[in-house]
This record gives sequence, C-alpha cells and structure tokens, in this order.
Amino acid sequence: MALTPSNMMPLGTRAPDFTLPDTVSGAQKTLSGLKSETATVIMFICNHCPFVRHVRHELLNISREYQPKGISFIAISANDAAEYPDDSPENMKRTAQELQFSFPYLYDASQDVARSYQAACTPDLYVFDRDLACVYRGQLDDSRPGNNIPVTGHDLRQALDDVLAGKPVNQVQKPSTGCNIKWITQG
Repeated sequence: MALTPSNMMPLGTRAPDFTLPDTVSGAQKTLSGLKSETATVIMFICNHCPFVRHVRHELLNISREYQPKGISFIAISANDAAEYPDDSPENMKRTAQELQFSFPYLYDASQDVARSYQAACTPDLYVFDRDLACVYRGQLDDSRPGNNIPVTGHDLRQALDDVLAGKPVNQVQKPSTGCNIKWITQG
C-alpha cells in the first residue's frame, strides 16, 4: 500500500462524461443520467483499501443525509481486479449490497474514467455543481487510520452545505490521502 495524495483537479474543471456498468444492477450508467441539478459527488473508492474502510460508514451517512436535499452520489472503483480480487465487480456488488449503498457503485475496468478525473487514491472525492464544474476535491476530513481523529466528514459536509446555501465553496482544500489506485500494468 503506497500512501498517495489526491492530484487536486483544478477547481472549475467540468466533470468528464462517462458510461460505466453498475456492479449491482448490471446496467450501464452515465454521468448525465446520474447527475443532480443541485450538486453531484463522485467518489473513487474500492473495497480493500484501509483508508476507504476507515471512512466508508461516514460516506454512507453523508449520502443518506444529503441525497434527500437533492445531491447525487456516485462511487467508482478503478482498481485492477485481476491483481486485487477484493475489488472485482462481483465483490463490489457484494459490498454495496451488504452495506446498503444508496448510490451506484460503478466499475471502471479500462481506468480511463479515473485518468480523466486525475484520480490518484482511494478515497478521492469530488463535488461538482449543477453545471458539473468542480467546486471541491480533496479529503473527507482530517481522520486517517490510526491518527485517533474522529471521522466526521467535516470537509465534504462543509462543501455540500456551502453549495446548498448558494455560497462559494472555500477554495482552501486539503488533498485526500489513501491507497494509490491500482493501475493495470502493461506487460
């Protein structure tokens, strides 16, 4: 596990479009079909990463709290499932069902979507406004496995609250850190 920070996509960048399979339903999902007219949160996560496992219950809490307020949530895993079978589509489906994800859990087998978002780690979090412009990218909060800081979701919650209030999101944002995305090695 290599500790990796977010690349911090430039604020204002338009969300790259995608079509990816939902591991639970098997249906192809598009950004245009999943986005919200208020804000859209895109989360690059995976099953095995201890940093994701440390925060995933708070991600679920936040999604359940903010979806009724009109915010859409999308989770994407881009890890090499051949090398990391815990992150296979079958295991993604199992995790989504066991934890009762209230959002789609999409698989980026080609890793093209992760590259287009400049995703580097799991978790890597992005918030896009109604026009799909990036207004937040970075950490959930200051908690990391073993640092004894409670998981609150403070940073993501603040960004979402600002969007809902029609206020500009603070541009001082901290990168997320976690496991590097497990890129497919070209043999």
